[in-house]
Amino acid sequence: MAIHKTQRGKPLPKPRSPAFITIAAVTACIGFLYLASSLFSTNGFSFSSPRESFRSPYIHKGPEKYLYWGNRIDCPGKHCDSCEGLGHQESSLRCALEEALFLNRTFVMPSRMCINPIHNKKGILHQSSDANSEERWAASSCAMDSLYDLDLLSDTVPVILDNSKMWHRVLVTSMKLGSRGIANVQGVSRETLKEKSSYLNILLINRTASPLSWFMECKDRNNRSTILLPYSFIPSMAAKHLRDAADKIKSLLGDYDAIHVRRGDKLKTRKDRFGVERSLHPHLDRDTHPEFIMCRIARWVPPGRTLFIASNERKPGFFSPLASRYKLAYSSNYSNILDPLVENNYQLFMIERLIMMGAKTFIRTYKEDDNDLSLTDDPKKNTKIWQIPVYTKDTEEC
Repeated sequence: MAIHKTQRGKPLPKPRSPAFITIAAVTACIGFLYLASSLFSTNGFSFSSPRESFRSPYIHKGPEKYLYWGNRIDCPGKHCDSCEGLGHQESSLRCALEEALFLNRTFVMPSRMCINPIHNKKGILHQSSDANSEERWAASSCAMDSLYDLDLLSDTVPVILDNSKMWHRVLVTSMKLGSRGIANVQGVSRETLKEKSSYLNILLINRTASPLSWFMECKDRNNRSTILLPYSFIPSMAAKHLRDAADKIKSLLGDYDAIHVRRGDKLKTRKDRFGVERSLHPHLDRDTHPEFIMCRIARWVPPGRTLFIASNERKPGFFSPLASRYKLAYSSNYSNILDPLVENNYQLFMIERLIMMGAKTFIRTYKEDDNDLSLTDDPKKNTKIWQIPVYTKDTEEC
C-alpha cells in the first residue's frame, strides 16, 4: 500500500462554505453579547431590543460622553418588585438629569418606568402568580416615551433610551476598550467625576450608590445653588399627546382655578398602645373635606368661578358641596378626550398636573414652597410623629 508523503510546511486549510462562515460569525456575535450581558447583569444593564413603536430616531445633540445610572429609576435594593409613586420617581429622574447637566453628558434614560399598583386603577397590572421578575416588571411598567417628550427634554439635557441602538453601540464600543472606555463609579461624587481627568472621556456607569432610590443622591436640596432644574421642569416635559390633551381641556375650561386634593394614600392612621387612633397628618382629613376647603379657599377663589379638582378621593360625590359656590370640573368630565389615550394613572395625573399648572389660581394640598397656596398647614414631609387627628375648627372663621 502506497504511502503519500505530505508536503513540507503548513498544510493548506480546507475551503469552508459561505454558510459555515456566516454561522460562525453569528455565533461569535451572540457569544459576545451573552458575555457582556452576564458581565454587567448585576449592574442593571439591559440588552432588550429596541421597541418597534419607538416614535423617531433621536439625533444626538450633546457631547459624545454618556452617564448611566441603571435601568430602573426606583429600585430600592432587594425590593425591586415594588416601586414608589410618580412623584418620587420624578425626583430621582430630576436628580440624575441634573448630574448629566452638571457633567455635560448625555443621560442614558431607562426605557420603562415602574407603576406602583396603589396609584393605578386602569387594569394593566394583571400579573400571573408564576411569572418571573422580568415578566412582572414588564406588566407593571410603562414605556418612558409614553410619559415624556424625549426630544423636548433633550433640548436641555441630551438623553437616549437604554433600549436604543445608539446605547447598544456605545456600550459595546466602550466594553471593547476596557478600563479605557468604561468605569463603574458607584459612590463617586459628581465633583470628582467632573474634575478628575481619568473620568473625562469614558462611559460612566452605576453612578447612584443609594440602595433605596435615585433621589437619595440629591436628598439635601436646601442648597439652592446646587439645584440646576426647577421642580416644574419634568412636569413640563410631558409627552406631546398628553400635552395636547391638556391643552384641549384647558381651552374648554376657559378661565378657571384649580385645587389638588390628596387624600387616599395619606389618610393613614394606626392605634397606639391605648387604642387611640393617630395620624402622621393630624389635620389633613379635616382640611380636605368640602366645608373646610370652601372656607380655606374663599380668600383666593371668588364665588362663581370654575374650579377644576384633581384628587385621589374615591368616594363619588365627595366634593359636591363645593358646587353651592363654584362650577366644578373634573378630568372625568372629559372622558371623550382622555379615554382613547390614557393607559394608566401616571398619564392621567400628568395631564391633570398640566391643567392645574394652567389655572389662574392653583391651590396645592401641601405647601411645597414659601409662595404656594395650600389646603392644609400640615407638613408634607413625613415627621414620623403620630398625633391624634383633629376635626374641629381652629378659629371661628367661616
